[in-house]
Amino acid sequence: MSAVPNAFENVKAVILSAHKGTTSKEKVDFYNSWAENYDQDVAVLDYRAPRLAANSISSHFRGDREAAVLLDVACGTGLVARQLKNHGFGHFVGIDGSEAMLEVARESGLYQDLKQFLLGEEPLPVQWENAFDVVVIVGALSVGQVPVCVVRDLCKSTKPGGYICMTTRTNRDNLEYKAALDSELKQMEEEGLWTCVEVTQVKDWEKAVSEHEDGYISGAVYLYMKQQV
Repeated sequence: MSAVPNAFENVKAVILSAHKGTTSKEKVDFYNSWAENYDQDVAVLDYRAPRLAANSISSHFRGDREAAVLLDVACGTGLVARQLKNHGFGHFVGIDGSEAMLEVARESGLYQDLKQFLLGEEPLPVQWENAFDVVVIVGALSVGQVPVCVVRDLCKSTKPGGYICMTTRTNRDNLEYKAALDSELKQMEEEGLWTCVEVTQVKDWEKAVSEHEDGYISGAVYLYMKQQV
């Protein structure tokens, strides 16, 4: 009976150790070291964001799923692509800052293309503008990860009429980041870049790992549609 609590405490320690890294290199090094155990560790956390994001995209996408090309940003080991594959999507391009994470994703056979890329430190390739039917980013839009401003790059890479799906945590540690994200999303809507399709608030997002929280933390899934030209 003690195996599950011990597993959770171990995963909690791993994630808290990530917060000690402040530079991009330190963060990449952490994810490189975590790649081998990442899938099993987030399963211990009951991490639901990949499934919830895929469900949101699937419930609104009306095009040809087999022909659609999806950009999976901060793709990690491929958890989001795996969920989207279950909904009939099959053409994935993935980017991530960690080469070790990309290697696990490569072994999954889900992706047609994978690139190592430090989001927020370099712009997405110019040739990707208006290129993707769906752009999805799960997990990276949070404090200490990538800057809020990257959502503009995500929008640029989406075809007019295509979808951008984003997730973030809504627990106490991430409230300031979420407020900045919400402000940027609203500003972009006011600029006529996209329209909000839905925002889904989720009470039980994943198990809490910070010292001042217990149970489950909350999160949100955003789905936007890029404006037609």
